[in-house]
Amino acid sequence: DSLAIIGDNTTIRECVTVNRGTKALGRTEIGDNCLIMATAHIAHDCIIGDNAIVENGVALAGHVVIGEYAVIGGLAAIHQFIHIGAHAMISGGSLVRKEPLSYVGINSIGLRRRGFSTEKIREIQDIYRILYQKNYNNTQALGIIEAEMEATTERDEILQFIRNSQRGIMKGYFNAN
Repeated sequence: DSLAIIGDNTTIRECVTVNRGTKALGRTEIGDNCLIMATAHIAHDCIIGDNAIVENGVALAGHVVIGEYAVIGGLAAIHQFIHIGAHAMISGGSLVRKEPLSYVGINSIGLRRRGFSTEKIREIQDIYRILYQKNYNNTQALGIIEAEMEATTERDEILQFIRNSQRGIMKGYFNAN
């Protein structure tokens, strides 16, 4: 069978398309409490985690996975087979061809609303400074993060995401020391 599964309390606005799954996965799935805004396109075999927001005109190609609480800004285009981490915030109009990590585009207000402490948010910011602002390659950055930062759920989630990435992680425009 080929299905499109929509979770409880999910709002789907006007002119949205949701394709059912193909033989590859068999289902397209949108989690609970999501908001899919007008004219968004959710292609075959996509999986959208709980509490995610997909804004107006977003185009998700096939097999995209979006983590819980992620926010995808209006008119963003997401390449096929991309995995977007939990709590990620993607700006409107973005073309996403590499994988955005969990917490990327650090939404400190949203994280606070979800119960993250100031210390946890600062820890996430420190990890991203090492990854994106210190001119290290990924291997160097991972080594520094593991050696210098205490093991926490958030740290380990980010490290595991990088190690599991099939397409490579998205890098920003930062180039500061």
